[in-house]
Amino acid sequence: MSELDAAFYFDLASPLAYLAAERILPTMPIACEWQPVLARTLKGTPPGVQASELLADRRSHRSPIGVESFAAFRCREEEDIFRLEVERRAAELGLQGLRWPDPFPFDSAFAMRAVTYAKSIGRVVAFAQAAFRQAFAGGRSLDVADNVLIAAAACELHPAAVAKGAELRSIDEQLSAATTAAAACGVTDVPAIRVDERVFHGERSPEEAAAYARTHHAANVAAETVDATTRRTR
Repeated sequence: MSELDAAFYFDLASPLAYLAAERILPTMPIACEWQPVLARTLKGTPPGVQASELLADRRSHRSPIGVESFAAFRCREEEDIFRLEVERRAAELGLQGLRWPDPFPFDSAFAMRAVTYAKSIGRVVAFAQAAFRQAFAGGRSLDVADNVLIAAAACELHPAAVAKGAELRSIDEQLSAATTAAAACGVTDVPAIRVDERVFHGERSPEEAAAYARTHHAANVAAETVDATTRRTR
């Protein structure tokens, strides 16, 4: 299935992207590029949408809950319901017990520049996994630079190099360009997975994208078989 082009779009502030990231490698049947994007600049669910509607949409898989929607709860009870739903899903997936960072949501700007730097040196997957786990398994907010650098050290990146790289203008420009390119491809929120021109949004996107990739591959193989048979009979 190497002819298919796939990418996983994520923001380290998203617990749903964390849940998806834990399943990308074992679930996707094709190589999948990990692409950091700034979710707050994507045109996803508008702020102010009722949390109850977002939860209902998630249960029916119609749309994901976006990073910018985490502050849209009408009351603490709605936020608690959402957190319990995410915790239940993490347990269902067999992940380590989910611990919420304080504050949540947090500002992921520095963390996202750091993971973009990691991508520029070929270490995006290891760093993203370590950072996600710092935030949602360790309960450490990634708006604290030291927590981001702990994640860097955990995947054998030098913290000083990551700190310096995250402040480079070129890295900021790469992150901005990647976010713009993702939006142009139809990505409106995170997590999202693109397979060729098809985009899957939401925490269940790994399974949906994997199923699409397998079906697409099977269709391509069938078409190639027909073409080969036709050529032989001419």
